[in-house]
Amino acid sequence: MKIYDELVWRGLIKDVSSPDIEEKLNNGGMTFYIGTDPTGDSLHIGHFSSFLISKRLKDAGHNPILLVGGATGLIGDPKPDTERPMITKEEVQHNFECLKKQAQDLFGFEVVNNYDWSKDLNFIDFLRDYGKYFNVNYMLNKDIVKRRLDLGITYTEFSYMIMQAMDFYWLYENKGCQMQVAGQDQWGNITAGIELIRKKTGNEAYGFTMPLLTKSDGTKFGKTNGHAIWLDRKKTSPYEMYQFFINSEDDKVIDYLKFLTFLSKEEIEDLEEKNKTQPHLREAHKALAKEVITFIHGEEAYQEALDISQMLFSGKIHDLTLEQVQSCFHGVPSIDMEEDTQILNALVKVGAASSNREARQFVTGGSVLVNGEKITDVSFVIQKENAFGKQATVIRRGKKNYYVINHK
Repeated sequence: MKIYDELVWRGLIKDVSSPDIEEKLNNGGMTFYIGTDPTGDSLHIGHFSSFLISKRLKDAGHNPILLVGGATGLIGDPKPDTERPMITKEEVQHNFECLKKQAQDLFGFEVVNNYDWSKDLNFIDFLRDYGKYFNVNYMLNKDIVKRRLDLGITYTEFSYMIMQAMDFYWLYENKGCQMQVAGQDQWGNITAGIELIRKKTGNEAYGFTMPLLTKSDGTKFGKTNGHAIWLDRKKTSPYEMYQFFINSEDDKVIDYLKFLTFLSKEEIEDLEEKNKTQPHLREAHKALAKEVITFIHGEEAYQEALDISQMLFSGKIHDLTLEQVQSCFHGVPSIDMEEDTQILNALVKVGAASSNREARQFVTGGSVLVNGEKITDVSFVIQKENAFGKQATVIRRGKKNYYVINHK
């Protein structure tokens, strides 16, 4: 397949600014940009889904530029339902440095900061050189603005569209950038940039959007949905990422394979067939986890995540390191303890049993493991000395119920 047909097959094209996009993508040689604002100090899987387009187009002969918006990040892209909180210049700069390093480490492409060409622009020049090209009625018709009119939108947020259009124009003039690519929620900002370039230069620029990566309920992957999957392994370990993808919804896993991997059409269609006929094998889910983790963190990190998963499945966790324990049991019920504790008391305190009587039944029935070892002696004492790194004891009740005691 040519690159345009492949992007369509993968479901990666939503809106296009011109029917010429197909030919231009297939011919190669275009400089394009895709960007994000540094509202956090790590990219997440939603960013990854979008930024992968840069490598796909690079492989097809195009020249990518990744923009991390140090200027637009100080303003805030309007949200559909509320105004974004302002963050300090120092925080934005810190986040920029973190995201720049992540993007360069992952993709190796040029990273630019729109603060560099925005910081010295004074207000009068802004109005004369850019503001006069934007009709207010035109801006009010943009979807993101219309959705905020009833709630109210500040002039600062309203101006975001002009700032992003300025970015496209600056990159067009200084980097020969002819195209912008973004998620579908940025369509209004893309077309504003195309219009600015046309009005100031008389030339045509291009843009297209990609559908947002979503779950079955329509919610997107991002840091505002309650549980982001970060690309920084200190925030989301390779094991946590592995579990996330292994437990992907069956009706979405093929979409994720198309969005997030470079597996071929034939390979994905084969996995799709297996997902339908042998869903219990979870071949598609395993391939998804392997491809994404290997791309982001490398083969060794993927293998470690797989090993941890197998150890947990078998219950043989005694070979885990403290770091691995903290990673794979992040979020399970836990308590802090300062003294060694008898097993029945520990089970009740951590919430594994409702009473000493029930705890006794669990222990004598052989359903309790401490650090991977079955405990049947009700007088057994949990000791800091025997904990992982002398800091964490892992209790398992039954096959899937885990609890952690943090020794202080």
